[in-house]
Amino acid sequence: MRLYLAIALLLLLPGKVLADSFTVDRVYHPYVLPFEREVEWRLTSRQSEEDGNILMQRISFGHALSEYTILEAYIVGSRDESGDFGVAGYELELRSMLTEQGQYWADWGLLFELEKQNASNDWEFKGGVLTEKELGRFSLTTNVLLVYEWGDTIESEFESEFKMKFRYRWIPEIQPAVEFYAAEDFIGVGPAFMGIKRFDKQKQLKWELAFIAGLNGDSKDHTLRMAMEYEF
Repeated sequence: MRLYLAIALLLLLPGKVLADSFTVDRVYHPYVLPFEREVEWRLTSRQSEEDGNILMQRISFGHALSEYTILEAYIVGSRDESGDFGVAGYELELRSMLTEQGQYWADWGLLFELEKQNASNDWEFKGGVLTEKELGRFSLTTNVLLVYEWGDTIESEFESEFKMKFRYRWIPEIQPAVEFYAAEDFIGVGPAFMGIKRFDKQKQLKWELAFIAGLNGDSKDHTLRMAMEYEF
């Protein structure tokens, strides 16, 4: 626990800032099902006095490359200043499970993402470590990520992100949690809920819902995020 708090404090230190560099998103678990396939939909709606309403959706398809690694391809959509919704970018995501569940004091994984903007030659690469620790009926999940951005219309620079979820495994279908996010220009916390409905073999449907309030000052800044994922 002290290690996680130390990482979070380091990420809160002053650094370079981009006004829209961080969007509240999924807290990743370090697990991959053997040879799984999945389809996923995500929505994030951020309301802030500085940027107004930012609405984003992601649709993806993933296929396991092995029993420990999965590759996902995303189409990212967003609403522009005129209120029109269109394709904003494309992503490739690679997740790898490093340890078997329960093998060590925590379960470990890796995450790598490459994103290309649709309307400009702007890129983002993200990589980091995923952990999950079970504490009785509770689970503590962390994502520690390093981000590098470059392109024609943005300044080349490194940033960092820290995400944490503290979850109570009440029943598989309903699991309340608290999520915490820290980035160069954003600190937020709020309630979350998730659930899993299992079917035959490894088929399962996952859902997530969270409301994250920004703690950056007196101005309004909050995000609603939703996700549905079907694994088969």
